[in-house]
Amino acid sequence: MTRTPAPTDPSAPAPATVPGPAAEPGFSPPAGAPTHPTAPGSDTGPPIDAEPGATVAARAAAATGPHPEIGPGTGPGPGVWEGLVTSALLGTDRRPPPGGERGPGAAAALLDAAAAETVRRRAGLRPARAARRPEPAPEDPRPPLPPAAARRLTALLADRPGAAGGGRRGSAPDLMELLPQWLATANARGFAAPPQALPALLDAARGRTDLRPAALTFAGPRALWLARLNPDWRFALRATPGGGTALPGSDATERVRGLWHEGLFAERVTLLASLRARDPAGARELLASTWATERAEDRLMFLDSLRTGLEAADEPFLEQALADRSRNVRATAAELLSALPHSALAARMAARAATCVSLDRTLAPPAIAVEAPHECDAGMERDGVVAKPPAGRGERSWWFGQLVEAAPLSTWPTRLAGRTAEGIVALPVSDGWRNELHAAWCRAAVRQRDGGWARALLGAPTAPEAGGPGAVSLAERAKLLGTLGAGERAEWVAGFIATHGLSEAFQLLGMCGVPWATPLGRAVVDALNIARDAGSYPWSFSGVMGLAERCLDPSEAGRLDGLLAIPDEPEDASPGAGGYWAEAFQRLVTTLRLRAAMAAELGAGS
Repeated sequence: MTRTPAPTDPSAPAPATVPGPAAEPGFSPPAGAPTHPTAPGSDTGPPIDAEPGATVAARAAAATGPHPEIGPGTGPGPGVWEGLVTSALLGTDRRPPPGGERGPGAAAALLDAAAAETVRRRAGLRPARAARRPEPAPEDPRPPLPPAAARRLTALLADRPGAAGGGRRGSAPDLMELLPQWLATANARGFAAPPQALPALLDAARGRTDLRPAALTFAGPRALWLARLNPDWRFALRATPGGGTALPGSDATERVRGLWHEGLFAERVTLLASLRARDPAGARELLASTWATERAEDRLMFLDSLRTGLEAADEPFLEQALADRSRNVRATAAELLSALPHSALAARMAARAATCVSLDRTLAPPAIAVEAPHECDAGMERDGVVAKPPAGRGERSWWFGQLVEAAPLSTWPTRLAGRTAEGIVALPVSDGWRNELHAAWCRAAVRQRDGGWARALLGAPTAPEAGGPGAVSLAERAKLLGTLGAGERAEWVAGFIATHGLSEAFQLLGMCGVPWATPLGRAVVDALNIARDAGSYPWSFSGVMGLAERCLDPSEAGRLDGLLAIPDEPEDASPGAGGYWAEAFQRLVTTLRLRAAMAAELGAGS
């Protein structure tokens, strides 16, 4: 028997469907409003009041029971909440709540119904499966900070200095600038970070990449545990091979290779650098195993890691890299080979450079003659010589500079009649090639870490031309200083400042160790005092003053007390300059005494 469907009544209402907010012509939901119905069973509160007449008191009425206008006949159903949301978005004048009517009480009725529906929905939720508890944080075996040092760390991390307008910083120390020094001291003394300070410490390291190595060392294994729970701190995992696990030991070959083949790029870079520092040959073999399949930009980054522990055994691999498809990879390989004075590339470059430089004995006194190359052949390009010069640079001088830079410095005493580096640098150079030749020797001395040539090129710090004959720029002088020991470096810069003042000393000071040696510190303070007496504003020396706050020995604070008073201003002085200088020196003294207190606090538990 076939059942005939019941006839439909054209006048009967259609099945209830709740239109979304876009059902009304011209309607645009307000910003932040939901654009689709909320799924039943979700723990979502009632919609925000959409009628001016709906008050907080009306929301509270939900606790007294259903509103008389919305009776039991509108009992809970799958579309009730969607209908309430639609009424709230469109307004009860345009869309009355389900089972309600338009009128003054419609808004209150909507809120009452929403409150009741919220209680029903929440009461009907079934408990979810409990999440797995995280593993306990690892123990940190290091001794805890002394209480005073822990309080100081909290103050350093909480400091958020604002930029002062007009170049005026005030007399208060910049605590955040002292944090790197504080971390270095705490790490040197082997203290563990207080657990409650770890979030602020990781936030600070997230915002300042220069803080990350010291901050992560101080934070220890608990920082990595936290980083796995907060995406904002994932940089800590990327900075540690294995994504925050311990660095695989030298005997864990399979773990190392697994991470090398499957890890993220940042993890692989970190792994290679760490392995290179303790096992140069193992790192080179690991890199060679996948070299042919790496991307060009990745090969460049990986190759750069070979600078650490560069040795003669690296030469065969680097020679192969000279034939790489990437010009940047070839150039880096050539640079590394030229830093190996007994490599085959160094010998080839020495032979080429020697044909360009000779001693002309027909002149009195003898002079260096230069004949720059007339072409850049395929062999030169393979060995890292870039054929096309930058804009405004001649081809021949460009090729010549690259040849001399890559040639071992031991080439020149033999080529130039057995003279020492000082004697060679003192020779005149014909035809205007002096600056080009000396600049190339500067780069070679830095690349080959040759202190003897660096001293010869720097010359005496009291030289009238503000440096030796080979020092063509402040940047070159700063790099040459980096090849000298800390004491010799400080002594040279102190002599330079005593002769030439502070106007060109900022880059040179940045190469000096912290704290500054006593002669260097006193030379800086004396030069600042001279600048103050000249009547100019201190803002021209703000960079040097900032370095002094971080690098001057704290024991020098007592010598600065005489500079805190506002001096008498000469007639030609800048208005108010004396007061600004007194403020700057006050900040310097306060910072030095604060650094002394920090060191004492960190030493209390040692």
